[in-house]
Amino acid sequence: VQLQASGGGLVQAGGPLRLACAASGRTFSTLTMAWFRQAPGEEQQFVAAVKRSGGGTFYSDSVKGRFTISRDNAKSTVYLQMNSLRPEDTAAYYCAASSSVINSNIRSQSAYAFWGQGTLVTVSS
Repeated sequence: VQLQASGGGLVQAGGPLRLACAASGRTFSTLTMAWFRQAPGEEQQFVAAVKRSGGGTFYSDSVKGRFTISRDNAKSTVYLQMNSLRPEDTAAYYCAASSSVINSNIRSQSAYAFWGQGTLVTVSS
């Protein structure tokens, strides 16, 4: 599976930004898709995930209510709509894919075999 993330950029605090991740190489609808992020000097952390078609969404507490993950199986693309952005959301955002994740490990990096390159999000105060 190849993943190509896009949509990062500079945004003012309180503003919105939408990330996209296009997948190829495997039937997209069979994959669980996720977003992780890594700020400078910090460990990578889970942001959100969406399971295979109809399987539900998961969020970290820090983004719940502000971010929305969605998928378009016809376009083989997963999105992360980020609203009410804060300076602490500044990070490189990575999309990831898995064909074998289960609910108990959906927030774990080790559950995802496929990763895209990061797209940088910078939120200015």
